[in-house]
Amino acid sequence: MGNGGLTLKRKQGFKKYMLTAMAVVLLFSTPGLVPGGKLQVAYALENHVDPIEEPLDYGSDLLDATDDRMPYIDYMVQLGDKVRPKREIIVNASDYSGIKGMEARKLEDYEGVAGTSIATEEQGSIEWEINVEEDGLYNMSALYFPMEGKSSDIERSLLIDGAIPFKEANYLQFQRMWGNESADTLADNQGNELRPKQVERPRWQEEVFKDMEGYHEAPYLFYLSQGKHTLTMVSQREPMIIRYLKIYQVDEPLPYEELRKQYEEQGLKESEGQLIVVQGEDAASKSSPTLYPLSDRSSPAVYPYSASKVKINTIGGYNWRLSGQWIEWEVTVPEDGLYKIGFKSKQNFVRGIYSTRRLTIDGSVPFAEMDEVAFKYNKSYRMDVMGDDDPYMFHLTEGKHVLRLEVSLGQYAALIREVEQSLLNLNTQYRKILMVTGTAPDEIRDYRLDKQIPGLIEGFQTESDRLKTVVDRLKSLSGQSSDQEALLKTMSLQLDEMIANPDTIPSRLKAFKVNTGGIGTWILKAKEQPLEIDAIYIASPSEKLPSGKASFFARLWHLILTFFYSFIIDYNQVGDVADRNKKTITVWIGSGRDQATTIKSLIDETFTPKTGISVNLKLVQMQTLLPATLAGQGPDVAMQIGNDIPVNYAMRNAVENLARFNDFESVSQRFRSSAMVPYTYNSGVYALPETQTFNMLFYRKDILKELGLNVPQTWEDVEKQLAVLNKNHMEFGLPITTQPSYPGENLAPNSVYAMKLLQSGGEFYRNDGKESSLDSAKGVEAFKQWTEYYTDYKLTVEYDFASRFRTGEMPVGIADYTTYNQLSVSAPEIRGMWGFAPVPGTLQQDGTINREVPGGGNAVIMLKQAEDKDAAWEFMKWWTSTDVQTMFGREMEGLMGAAARYPTANIEALDRLPWPINDYKNLKAQFEWVQGIPEVPGGYFTGRHLMNAFYKVVNKQVDPREAIITYSQYVQDEIRLKRNEFGLPN
Repeated sequence: MGNGGLTLKRKQGFKKYMLTAMAVVLLFSTPGLVPGGKLQVAYALENHVDPIEEPLDYGSDLLDATDDRMPYIDYMVQLGDKVRPKREIIVNASDYSGIKGMEARKLEDYEGVAGTSIATEEQGSIEWEINVEEDGLYNMSALYFPMEGKSSDIERSLLIDGAIPFKEANYLQFQRMWGNESADTLADNQGNELRPKQVERPRWQEEVFKDMEGYHEAPYLFYLSQGKHTLTMVSQREPMIIRYLKIYQVDEPLPYEELRKQYEEQGLKESEGQLIVVQGEDAASKSSPTLYPLSDRSSPAVYPYSASKVKINTIGGYNWRLSGQWIEWEVTVPEDGLYKIGFKSKQNFVRGIYSTRRLTIDGSVPFAEMDEVAFKYNKSYRMDVMGDDDPYMFHLTEGKHVLRLEVSLGQYAALIREVEQSLLNLNTQYRKILMVTGTAPDEIRDYRLDKQIPGLIEGFQTESDRLKTVVDRLKSLSGQSSDQEALLKTMSLQLDEMIANPDTIPSRLKAFKVNTGGIGTWILKAKEQPLEIDAIYIASPSEKLPSGKASFFARLWHLILTFFYSFIIDYNQVGDVADRNKKTITVWIGSGRDQATTIKSLIDETFTPKTGISVNLKLVQMQTLLPATLAGQGPDVAMQIGNDIPVNYAMRNAVENLARFNDFESVSQRFRSSAMVPYTYNSGVYALPETQTFNMLFYRKDILKELGLNVPQTWEDVEKQLAVLNKNHMEFGLPITTQPSYPGENLAPNSVYAMKLLQSGGEFYRNDGKESSLDSAKGVEAFKQWTEYYTDYKLTVEYDFASRFRTGEMPVGIADYTTYNQLSVSAPEIRGMWGFAPVPGTLQQDGTINREVPGGGNAVIMLKQAEDKDAAWEFMKWWTSTDVQTMFGREMEGLMGAAARYPTANIEALDRLPWPINDYKNLKAQFEWVQGIPEVPGGYFTGRHLMNAFYKVVNKQVDPREAIITYSQYVQDEIRLKRNEFGLPN
């Protein structure tokens, strides 16, 4: 009855909201704005539960209507015939009319820009009132200064008269500027040059409002009718200082032929005898810390070159592939005149098509052809001269100039946009088919899908035609067939076959799903435009430029040398090798080389100079830690160790008890108490947490709205939703880990069972870890409830959550919170259509909801065999400190993008990582409920036999109570056996 009352209140609240929202839409919509009298769906800031000032109301029916706003391309179709007045409006930031959810600070003459600027925070909104003298379409820009924040790009939403004008205006980005910390290239004591550390180089920059994803090459246009309007900028991520907003028309560059005529009219002459070479690695600034200088040892054509040592000699590469990323070089020109420009580059990443760049000089595109510069595929370095055999002439005056190359999708933008739209439409059709057939349709049954789903065949025909058009256009752009077209052809062919034979659609459904997943991958790959730059040449037209290629004999000698050095160079060693006469510790790390290199650079920059302790960092497979320790050849410190290892090693007296150090208590305050639980044993603590992860609830906003569902708050809500999802042949995802990630790893207790157990007040072990509690009343009940999801509701045991979530087949599911990073990068077509929230909980007697979840993660340990334990402890304290964890997290995200966002266990460091503010509020809300699962002797049987009992119930239909009690006895026997083995009381 209580739940029914809640549901009634929610429905009443939803009706009230919809009536209010409709009124606001009518109030703020400009008559005649959209041809035909259609009104776009508006997002009324005034009537929304403001996520900027308050934590999200998880019980609200408001799943955020952002997905209903029209995309920019539809906005322009409706407004494309509007005039573009040649007027300019400057809106001083200090003339704001309202502030909400933030404190705006006024700054006078800040960093050399005269006047009053406004510092805006990473949350809240600021608005201005403007007066427009003439109806029409206008560009907008902002003069901004990136304040110190969390090192990620700044993100804002733009509202006009209280409404987002089009979907993409919700994601306006303003980039930061980065550069090398030092102009000098440093080397380790082995002679290998070190990658320069990237630091922020903030400066004032005017940024036009445009699509940073690259789908729309021209800056956004906004319709403003004559009269007064309100502009609102809503902070989504990172603070920034604003001097002014500008409403104006962006000038388009002239074609080269027209510019050349101007050269002749002005009497400009070609320069003579000039050859200026700028090394690519000497870039002055760049838009991302990922665009650091690189070492290329694959070719003798680069400069500087070494077959044995690491030399920093190029820039860009695969890191420089995303639309909007740019690199700038400063060029000093000795005399006025006309010059040609060439790039010694390598584009061996994208076969069959080309990588595109936009070239600007001193902030402007010199002529129209430089808006899209093509770098074609070639497996080796070559000289790309702008204009090829008839080079373009660039007018450069004497003095310093800034040359920028920016990643652009060029003519591919429209094609990628078409394929993404096709994918969205096909996924929608796929969900409609699932609602009729389910995920495993009966191939004999005639579902008559063409009759049951109106518009299905017509929709397939539209997408088939669309994909064929894209394929034809790809051929014309690249001048040849390529592997880029194969998947699109396959999808189009399959659609044609389903159109011709609708009865075969159910039997083709599995292949259809695979192909749509492949198209999603195609979109990601097609958006990547990598390019590596070795050098830039600015030369007089008469000067001959080098070819850029290495000769046959140079390549042969290079292969001989690299083969020889492979026998004598230790590639496991990272950075400096410590002198044996100095205080030294050996640290093992089991992750990738990028992580190891980053940690080593942090050690050499901040740890060794401060403490005088040298560190030999080695990249190893962590499976070798046990045999190495037994042989006495192990490290002093091991990093990124699984939760089960510290206590298991502690039982065998192989790791050091960290609680014996005097400052341990203060160090442990860096972490939540739940993070310390798995590493605590017999009054000792045997590790410091590095990462801490836990589950969150992921949901598709668009699909829940279609089904009339809310974000589930309790497990009772989940069960109600399961009926609706099952009816529509959709699924709810509950995670199950059936295999360890590496040989020998212990299987952790299932996280959903753990949630059920912890939320009911249960525990895994009782009597101070001497007995298993799986057979307790709460343990049995939690197991029964968990298995019922699979026996009664027929949930899928094994699945790829990211893939099914993307297609909409699994619109709600529980997953590790790091899945957020994966979806942000791998599923761009559903951006804004999904969110995450705290997991469903158990309703308590006092009306509150218990949302406890188990935590997981990695840790750093000190081996018992460490000779200098004080030095090892200093390293562990340094590594887990707030500043170092923050630097490492930002470095990794800078190197590898948002997919590598670091799940640090340090409380303060997590606060400093660049999460969008609203998403981070959700994350923090769940973090307060995280609980650690203790490790006990014999506890490795818990996860293993929990799954054995699960499969007995799900596959063999054994009674849940009987299964869990039987297997809990096995766990109990193992605990008793191990306690006897280690001389512990039972």
